[in-house]
Amino acid sequence: MIRPYRDDDLAGLLDVWYRASLVAHAFLDAAFFDAERKQIAERWLPMSETAVYEKDAKVVGFLSLIGHEVGAIFVDPDHQGRGIGTALLNRARESHPVLELNVFEANASGRAFYEKYGFNVVRRHTNEATGQAELRLRFAGSADSANPDS
Repeated sequence: MIRPYRDDDLAGLLDVWYRASLVAHAFLDAAFFDAERKQIAERWLPMSETAVYEKDAKVVGFLSLIGHEVGAIFVDPDHQGRGIGTALLNRARESHPVLELNVFEANASGRAFYEKYGFNVVRRHTNEATGQAELRLRFAGSADSANPDS
């Protein structure tokens, strides 16, 4: 079930983010994760529109939007490949048919998911905080064009 984020979701959301980040962002160091965890709780969540995917009363995924910018989308590694990420993006597209996001170039699984969904690379740049290459992606498809699970 997808529902709006509530303050009592914070611990579960941060757990999903951390566990998924360790898998997708193994090329980043512990200091980055520590700083980012604090930024998520104190800066990004308060300014974003966040939806959580809940299963058995537990947060197993979430997506945060700032306008049409996907600031974060993470799915618990134990629940990946089950359509949760797709469902979250589809929900975001209900109010924002054009979506943009950044993904680390070294995040092969994330890049593959976004490509399958229909995102296209619009530019490459360096993330200032990490020094890692990032890709700027954009989705501007029709409501029926994205279904990577089929």
